[in-house]
Amino acid sequence: MKKHVFIIGSKGIPAKYGGFETFVDRLTERRQSEDVQYHVACISDNEGEFMYQQTRCFRVKVPSIGSARAVLYDILSLRACIQYIKKHKINHGVVYILACRIGPFFYAYKKQLAAMGIQVFVNPDGHEWKRGKWNRLIKQYWKISERLMVKHADLLVCDSKGIEQYIRNDYAHLDPKTTFIAYGADIEKSNIANHDPNLIQWMDRYQIWPGDYYLIIGRFVPENNYEYIITEYMKSKSQKDLVIITNVERNNFFEALRLKTNFEHDERIKFVGTVYDQHLLKKIRELAYGYIHGHEVGGTNPSLLEALASTKINLLLNVIFNREVGEEGAVYFTKEDDSLASLIHHVEQYTEDMVAQLEYTAKERIRSEYSWGNIVQKYESLFLRGDIVMLDQLTGWEQKERTSMAESRI
Repeated sequence: MKKHVFIIGSKGIPAKYGGFETFVDRLTERRQSEDVQYHVACISDNEGEFMYQQTRCFRVKVPSIGSARAVLYDILSLRACIQYIKKHKINHGVVYILACRIGPFFYAYKKQLAAMGIQVFVNPDGHEWKRGKWNRLIKQYWKISERLMVKHADLLVCDSKGIEQYIRNDYAHLDPKTTFIAYGADIEKSNIANHDPNLIQWMDRYQIWPGDYYLIIGRFVPENNYEYIITEYMKSKSQKDLVIITNVERNNFFEALRLKTNFEHDERIKFVGTVYDQHLLKKIRELAYGYIHGHEVGGTNPSLLEALASTKINLLLNVIFNREVGEEGAVYFTKEDDSLASLIHHVEQYTEDMVAQLEYTAKERIRSEYSWGNIVQKYESLFLRGDIVMLDQLTGWEQKERTSMAESRI
């Protein structure tokens, strides 16, 4: 019997950009078991269905209503799942919700799904309520929403051990059921040659040269510490460029950053927009001298995993989420004055052997703990044997209670 798995919360597949989108794309692309049938919600301006990678993709039409659009998208996606489950009389499945956006509305839908024999798993993502882009009221909503989804989910699937520990500690009174499955990355080298015309055109456009730049890739938000990194880089004596690949917008954050740092007067600081071609992006990572990662909110970050899999030297902000992933395959800085500037000076003194050893350690870390093959296998085992996984994580008295109930049926 096929296990139907409905995934909502990503923008959909095929993935163009974004962590959840890439995760869903890889999960469906590299499916190992024919016993799993995926159904993926795709945000759209239209309705309908299409097949992609043997996955049923259903479009969810959502009006543009600002920041609340993501909440409405999840609710409409859940309704679409429930309608499909009822219509096809599915009683053996999982709804997997990515991120905790719909807490105040969650329980009503959870009750309907439970009555139909459908389990609901939730990926709590990171500390969304800490993000600097939200005002106080929205932050309060995110925190309440997170608590309610933790309370009612059948299982919380955390892609960071740090996030799992946070859920267990902060919501201990709710006795949350959690498991850890990491995010993934590819360790294969890019299939783009050094003389590829698209690569040469991109580098010529921004006057960037192989091995002569540091790289930042991430969302253009305050909690990724752009101000600190740029300020420290401008203090450094490095002759290399700082190439920033991000969805930069000429908004209030950008203007404040420009005024505080005066980065426009430093020719080394180069905002180059986004790169949606994943093969080109991987090649850009490979040709960088180093990657600088300043993310401090949330769990395992996809861009960090990709950097460890591709870039020789990785300089990471020393927070639990980053150290958990990088371990000995990276070097670390704090937010203290001169911490990053001095680290940049230090890594530029590395010998070829030191760089090679750091690169090897980082790639082995990805190969052993974060390869997509391992991640997909773990997810399929979870989806196919969800009841067993959940039983293993129940408290002692709950296990005893369920065992007694099972024995009474024999």
